[in-house]
Amino acid sequence: MALRVLHVGKFFPPYHGGMEVFLTDLIHEQRRQGLDAHALVHGDPLPDDPLWLQRVPVQFSVVYAPIALGFRKALGRAIQRIQPDVLHLHMPNNSVFWALTLPQARDIPWVVHWHSDVVVSRIRTAVAIAYRLYRPFEQAVLSQAARVIATSASYLEASEPLRKWRDKCDVVPLGLDCTTPAPSGEIKPLNAWAAEGGGALRLLSIGRLTYYKGFETLVRAVAGQPGLELLIVGEGDSRQELEALIATHTRSGEQPNVRLLGNVGDDEKHALLRSCDVFCLASRERTEAFGMVLLEAMHHARPCIVSDLPGSGMPWVVSQAGAGLRVSLESDISGWRAAFKHMQDQPGQRAEFGAAGQRSLHRHFSIAASAQALATRYTLVAPEAARPARGKDLLVVIPARNEASTIGSVLQHLHAAGWHDVLVINDQSTDDTSAIASAAGACVLNPVLPMGAWGGMQAGIRYALLHGYQAVITMDADGQHEVNEIPVLLRARDRADLVIGAYPERASRTRQLAWNWFRHLAGFDLRDLTSGFRLYNADAMQVLASREATLLDYQDLGALLMVRRAGLRIAEVPVSMNLRAVGKSRIFNSWFSVAKYMAATTLLCLAQWQVRRARRASP
Repeated sequence: MALRVLHVGKFFPPYHGGMEVFLTDLIHEQRRQGLDAHALVHGDPLPDDPLWLQRVPVQFSVVYAPIALGFRKALGRAIQRIQPDVLHLHMPNNSVFWALTLPQARDIPWVVHWHSDVVVSRIRTAVAIAYRLYRPFEQAVLSQAARVIATSASYLEASEPLRKWRDKCDVVPLGLDCTTPAPSGEIKPLNAWAAEGGGALRLLSIGRLTYYKGFETLVRAVAGQPGLELLIVGEGDSRQELEALIATHTRSGEQPNVRLLGNVGDDEKHALLRSCDVFCLASRERTEAFGMVLLEAMHHARPCIVSDLPGSGMPWVVSQAGAGLRVSLESDISGWRAAFKHMQDQPGQRAEFGAAGQRSLHRHFSIAASAQALATRYTLVAPEAARPARGKDLLVVIPARNEASTIGSVLQHLHAAGWHDVLVINDQSTDDTSAIASAAGACVLNPVLPMGAWGGMQAGIRYALLHGYQAVITMDADGQHEVNEIPVLLRARDRADLVIGAYPERASRTRQLAWNWFRHLAGFDLRDLTSGFRLYNADAMQVLASREATLLDYQDLGALLMVRRAGLRIAEVPVSMNLRAVGKSRIFNSWFSVAKYMAATTLLCLAQWQVRRARRASP
């Protein structure tokens, strides 16, 4: 039976918004991947709504918050009808609070998707007042949640509401469905660029016309400036202010070079994105947590200019993708004009920014990667419900710590070679290892405490046993082991329970000394001491998932002794390595480390001999 997920969201298309685009793509992708995903949102039901979507009518709104008086009853009925294994709650959303009042909701694991803080705005006093009432319920939801999903590490780091709950937070970047081509078609004449063919730099911005979006800054930077044209798509309560600002900055008798287009359909939106020269997002509050519309611009290979807003994921997305420029908030209008001038003068770089963004979208910000990463979180909070059918064959396990520079390439090579069941154990990385691995399509576990290399491998082995895999291959995240050497390990699978991929040619003098000492003490006729490139069959997995194995520091001596003591077979096969990635040993990089390791192995072997002697002496 497929895992059942009930999403509680704010709105759903045709309502326009970044959260709505993401939720739509996510549910379609989850259902494509085999999950039974449903959604409960605000809005009037539409005739063509699918069976998995339920809308609850809104009676009125208070400070941007929709009030649907029937939401609690609808939520209770949805839970009773769907019997979800996981409640996926998208916040900010005041209707999520009804789950606190329903006993049947509290009996289900909650995954809270943290799209944005409720920013206590200096511009809107009403938001600050309303948040005093909102915050206690917000914190109660976070307390009840089993996992909390932030959309970027930078946003998580700056989020004050999440500070108390960091131990249950994960980062999963938002994603966009980029598998189908964007709709083609001509721009309607009414909305065509006025400067078509006239050489002006065509600037586009999309969003709700509201205080935090920074459209005023764009208008002041563009209006009346020769060689620039700006189109703004969207509706909202700031429209009259923006119209007045455009009129004020337009010379008498001239046509304005800034126009407000209002809401447009998807086809026209894609046509505008395809035809603009640069996409702009000037948001000035962390209410803009990620900027889904940036992914849409990257889909069309459009370069982006964004405000360098501290604590927002928006500049992180552009930097991660290499898709454009960031403008300091302090520089305001002058900074934006300088960025426009740079884009005008550097058409080649505009093209490079656009191409880099499009590549990054497919590699790091796809909806498939986001859905797969979220499925891993569902597995953690509802392991029995999320457990797939028994009999899966092979899982590749990669312990990783601060491997952002290599993990993406390793995963790309694995997928290209046909290995799609990949688990990355992200061991307290301080870089973007987790985000890159998730975006590349791997399942990622983020342990709360440091684990070390062997701890990560054992966690992967236990995960594999829980999910019915018959074998595990462990490999490093630094690109040393060639993915095309995996079949070499598999060919030895029938004659051994533990297969070691050996490349003794990399051994330094200190490594050779330690290895010879180990061979002398333990009696193993093996050539490579520290290879993390190994295959564990089911019996070896059972031995090394034990509580006793948790006490090991590395995968070498202790693991081999435990496998041999259990009467299992060990084989070593020669493999090649990526010589460009083979660097200085992380274990035997000094004579002191060698001496420490030799002392530890001696004590371990002596302890084993002592156990044998005690057993022989017992009656």
